Amino acid sequence: MRSQSEYPEEDWLALSGLQHFSFCRRQWALIHIEQQWQENYLTTAGHLEHERAHDYEQSESRGDTLIMRDLRVFSRHLGITGACDVVEFHQSDDGVPLRGRNGLWSAYPIEYKHGQSKTVDADRLQLCAEAMCLEEMLSCEIVEGALFYQRTRRRERVELTEELRGTVVAMVQEMHQLFSRGHTPRVKPRKACSACSLKDICLPELLKAKSAEQYIHAYVNEETS
Repeated sequence: MRSQSEYPEEDWLALSGLQHFSFCRRQWALIHIEQQWQENYLTTAGHLEHERAHDYEQSESRGDTLIMRDLRVFSRHLGITGACDVVEFHQSDDGVPLRGRNGLWSAYPIEYKHGQSKTVDADRLQLCAEAMCLEEMLSCEIVEGALFYQRTRRRERVELTEELRGTVVAMVQEMHQLFSRGHTPRVKPRKACSACSLKDICLPELLKAKSAEQYIHAYVNEETS
């Protein structure tokens, strides 16, 4: 019997949506509620760079380190599910047991990203959510993870602070509220919109419509009439 603080599996949301939500709530709703998506050069480059990280068959052992790729994770308390690009498990006296492995292991999540480090916390929030899922699944504590940026080819260490965790919880709760209502927020256009893959769908005129789907149908009807 599940507690009141847990979400049923059918209500779980995509963990990756947290990055979209942090960047732009409207973008998140267009993708995850209205199922709208378009590729641009940035999203295409990101997919290509992620190919190896998302290949579970590329998981490997290196001495006292176990490298797991595309590791599926979830949290019943947050109501999210997704996949970690890479989780390194290091043998440690402070670790936890892993099925089929001798000894104790500590988890260290690593998220691969296109470009370089950003001032906004969107990438850090996604990494923190992955760590929180791992903590719940493994009954462990994870204090740090890393972001690996393709442009700089370096890891950025991320301390998983209480502030970062609190932001994850608050945003995920808001995501669930919007998703349950089927609501797409309205936002004001800003400079970052020019790099968004959905800029041709999320037009200024669209702010007057209730949904992207409604706008697209209206546009098609106008063109064919």
